Amino acid sequence: MRNFVLIGLISTLLVACGTSVPLNDVPVVDATSTAVTADPGALRSGVQGGGVTPVDLGRTSDQAPAPTESRLVYFDYDSFVVKPEFQSVIAAHARFLRAQPTRKVAIEGHADERGGREYNLALGQKRAEAVRNALSLLGVSSNQMEAVSFGKEKPVVTGSDEAAFAKNRRAEIRYP
Repeated sequence: MRNFVLIGLISTLLVACGTSVPLNDVPVVDATSTAVTADPGALRSGVQGGGVTPVDLGRTSDQAPAPTESRLVYFDYDSFVVKPEFQSVIAAHARFLRAQPTRKVAIEGHADERGGREYNLALGQKRAEAVRNALSLLGVSSNQMEAVSFGKEKPVVTGSDEAAFAKNRRAEIRYP
């Protein structure tokens, strides 16, 4: 009888610690269909086609400023699909990171306050991974990127209305 109680307690503990939130298969939607090349020869020769812009190779990575465009990618409720209106933000950061191969970037995923802690951490991770995968598709080395989740722990706006929720459903691109 004692063994059955022990097995029951262990089973309950394992079930309570599990999650039903899948953390793989992060979709990245490429709505631009713009061919992007990471050919170093094209960068050196200054070819301005296929989404590649000329790079000033005389500057070191410490001197080059990060993109001045937004560093925020917002998401719909309970979603981790990168919306088409944020493709230009991701493309600007991809160009910068490809031109500066020694620079590192942290992509921080966030969620609004709705949902449990574990669920929001998983959703924030999926959002960070979606942006990371989009950058990777545009030629950024995986060694340059780190995706982390803060879930609902770091809201940018406090409040319990849809406007506050929408600002907190985001991924932030941060340069150390």
